[in-house]
Amino acid sequence: MNDCFYCENGEKLRSLMIEICELPYSKVYLNRDQKHRGRCIVAFKDHKTEYFQLTPEENAGYFADVAKVAKAVYTLYHPDKINYATYGDGVPHVHVHVVPKYRDGLNWNEPFDDKLPKKLLSDEEYAQMVADLRAQLNA
Repeated sequence: MNDCFYCENGEKLRSLMIEICELPYSKVYLNRDQKHRGRCIVAFKDHKTEYFQLTPEENAGYFADVAKVAKAVYTLYHPDKINYATYGDGVPHVHVHVVPKYRDGLNWNEPFDDKLPKKLLSDEEYAQMVADLRAQLNA
């Protein structure tokens, strides 16, 4: 679990994202970079690095959590499409980026790009987004 900031739950994690809530199989985070309004990360609760390491029950439950987050993002921010991204070579922990995309917006019809300048919000804006997402996820 070395080099896994999801498991370490330290300053590096908090510098990149804000915890929204826990779901049955995951922790949900709001990405601090909001150039794709509503972008969240859904991280599996336990340390696993590959989907095939999850039991069938964990796999079904985890992807139900991902779908629940995507629905909340869709309901709140009305994207034209939600992209789902899974990487892990830089952060070895099962997690999915839920990335809302907007027609005629940034990165439409192409993968999202984290190398573009970040769009950071005020503390109040983050707090409102977290509260709104929490309310949707707990509805």
